[in-house]
Amino acid sequence: MTAPVRRAGVFAVLCTLSLVVPLVGPRVGAAVAGSVLLGAYVVTGGPLFDLLAYPGDYEDARLYGLITFVLAGVALGLMATAASMPQTVFVGTLLLVGYGNLGEQFVRLRTDDAVVRVTGFCLTGIAAAVAGQAATHALTDTAAPSATPILVFLAASGALLAALLRDVLLRSDDPIVVLAVGLLLWLLAELGPAVATGEIAIALAVTIAFGYASYALETASIAGMLTGVLLGLVTIVLGGYSWFAVLISFFAIGGLSTKFRYDRKRTLGVAEDNNGARGSGNVLGNAAVALVAVLGYAASDAEFLPHEPELFLFAFAGSIATAMSDTLSSEIGSVFERPRLITTLEPVDPGTDGGVTWQGELAGIVGATVVAGLSYGLFPAVELVGAAVIVAAGIVGMTVDSLLGATLEGSVLGNQGVNFLATLSGALVCALLVLSFAVLG
Repeated sequence: MTAPVRRAGVFAVLCTLSLVVPLVGPRVGAAVAGSVLLGAYVVTGGPLFDLLAYPGDYEDARLYGLITFVLAGVALGLMATAASMPQTVFVGTLLLVGYGNLGEQFVRLRTDDAVVRVTGFCLTGIAAAVAGQAATHALTDTAAPSATPILVFLAASGALLAALLRDVLLRSDDPIVVLAVGLLLWLLAELGPAVATGEIAIALAVTIAFGYASYALETASIAGMLTGVLLGLVTIVLGGYSWFAVLISFFAIGGLSTKFRYDRKRTLGVAEDNNGARGSGNVLGNAAVALVAVLGYAASDAEFLPHEPELFLFAFAGSIATAMSDTLSSEIGSVFERPRLITTLEPVDPGTDGGVTWQGELAGIVGATVVAGLSYGLFPAVELVGAAVIVAAGIVGMTVDSLLGATLEGSVLGNQGVNFLATLSGALVCALLVLSFAVLG
């Protein structure tokens, strides 16, 4: 057994100690955490140090990895005892990260395949998180007959976020992973979506299938795949399959558009890196606003927010219409020569930020129309006027993207920041126009 596996095993056992809180109370849990912290501070060498140390810990002879991990757990524990975080989230998060890492390390003994390693982390982490949440329910006598689907949803969402963060961060950054996963699961638990066992099983199957297809077709990297699966799962559970259909239309069409005349784009120097596979930054830059809209819809539907849920639906559609418009405009328009800068209409080189072509603009309008058509067909709240508003919002967002590209991209904003602000503008325009029509009508 290798050192990483042994270390992961010890960390998993320490994570299991989180069950002390629901079993005997937070005071004993605090004492256990304090003892572990003291031990981690005192041990500066020897076999125990070698067992627990990350490579970076040897420089100062301090178990910084263990200390920061325990402190992250303590922070979650404080949220569970002094705030309203459910103890199930506290325990489930720690077991997910601890045992997920152990599962990944075991898989590493057999293969170097990145997808298989991520799968090992997710499956082990989900199983541990579900077991931990169920055990906490049993210890606190709060179990409900219909709780299992929610436990699986929380565990799967947490595992996907953890796997994503671990893919883009260092292994010693697991404390950040713990805090991020805990906060996400707290939010999702508060929203309390109603989901049945069959629904969560289908949602997982559908999102994983689409995610793996995007990776296999080389339209998304591993991080991009994980991000897409997480967004898809949350969208299905909190919004529904209609919301997912609109979201996946962007990922599918937008992803395939990166392959459009790819050799030509490479020759012009405007092709996406990594053979067109989009990473997590690109996915989040285009879909973060849509995710917030889904969360807002769920919160409004649960009466946590005073606004009408339909406003968030139109914000969602407006952001996706913008993302689709901008992506098609860029990917199709970039293969044509003689683009013009949107601010001055002067000819610029292909790939220049803010450069547009009439072919790209037309493709962008078609993209917004596709999203509007899907929304019109899938959502009863979206009538003809609403569909027209979605098209208009997509065009506005696409134009904002070009304007930001010509003025701020490179000096103030990166590409993902421009995408985020453009989709935000599309979402706001769509929601405000619908609200204006409602007030005037």
